[in-house]
Amino acid sequence: MRGKTAVANGERSAELFREVVLPHLADALSLARWLTGNAHDAEDVVQEACLKAHAGIGSYQGGNARAWLLAIVRNASYTWLARNRSRTLVGVGDIGDLEDLAPPSNPTTGEGNPEAALIARADSAVLERAIEALPHAFREIVVLRDLNGLSYREIAAMLGLPIGTVMSRLARARGRLMAEIRSSDARA
Repeated sequence: MRGKTAVANGERSAELFREVVLPHLADALSLARWLTGNAHDAEDVVQEACLKAHAGIGSYQGGNARAWLLAIVRNASYTWLARNRSRTLVGVGDIGDLEDLAPPSNPTTGEGNPEAALIARADSAVLERAIEALPHAFREIVVLRDLNGLSYREIAAMLGLPIGTVMSRLARARGRLMAEIRSSDARA
């Protein structure tokens, strides 16, 4: 009888894992890429995070599954970085993470032509460099809010910060991004 219960619990855990974790793997990989600095390391981190999520799926209390998984990915990223990188080296994402921010193609306005695509890529590169230049605490909040779309409340819960701190850090980070982009435009 005990064997049937274990099998039923295992099947329920697998089903819950599929429902809670799998739909958010792309966001998990994106966050890991920004925190580790490259796709290969990000894949390792997400794999480790998925193992931790699977092991802890029984403790999942419901709520925002995406925020729950991204918190695990964040913690796994920092553990991985501490184990594999010197403290002085912190890299961030790939330009591919920013392609979603490029303007959509619109044939009626001329957007989407090769020239517009080239400008969008240049703008993405400037934005990526500006994000990379942010202090880590600001970069993390910008990535979670503006690239992963988490709410202020979700970020606050995930990072263990007051919501006002999240809002002020995001405002300061965006201000720094704008200043860096302006100075980049002035240099060009």
